[in-house]
Amino acid sequence: MTDAAAPNNYAAPEVLPVENILQIMSSRMQPFLKHDPLLVAIQTGGVWIAEQLHRSLQMEEPWGTVDISFYRDDFSKIGTHPQVHGSYLPIEIDDRHIIIVDDVLHTGRTARAALNELFAWGRPASVVLAVLLDRGNREVPLHAEVVGHHMSLGNDDFVKISADGRAFYSNFSSSWFADQWARTYSLTTMEI
Repeated sequence: MTDAAAPNNYAAPEVLPVENILQIMSSRMQPFLKHDPLLVAIQTGGVWIAEQLHRSLQMEEPWGTVDISFYRDDFSKIGTHPQVHGSYLPIEIDDRHIIIVDDVLHTGRTARAALNELFAWGRPASVVLAVLLDRGNREVPLHAEVVGHHMSLGNDDFVKISADGRAFYSNFSSSWFADQWARTYSLTTMEI
């Protein structure tokens, strides 16, 4: 693959301090810990965040994961061959307080799918959504009660988060950006 020149309207992405944002999230989650909640990560973007939060909050109970593959509503866009990881909840969730963790909240469709998967496992007492980044532009009426960082981006803008926890965002929507930054930073999420 050859390197293409940057388009004329390209602006370098801003680097967000993910470590600081995780500390902010930990602080904002403190009031919810009084209920001894179960931390549940949305596969795959929420997994590394839940791992970091679980450690920083010194939670004793193991955390779980939910795979939303079978609850997605965008099969017409991505095809009908989801990458399935399977859900894992270490304890019964009936009457438990749950904190669902994800990396980026955008349209709300991923969070909606996570709720569907969670309720297939039982009926929790409450569910709180905690996200690293909230970029706005909801398509369903959901919000996160814990947000590390708010961003205001358009529908064509995108956020990328690297595997080592560095976050980048850009207001430039192009395959050139995706190719360059994915190659440079081994990005784990694609267009959000």
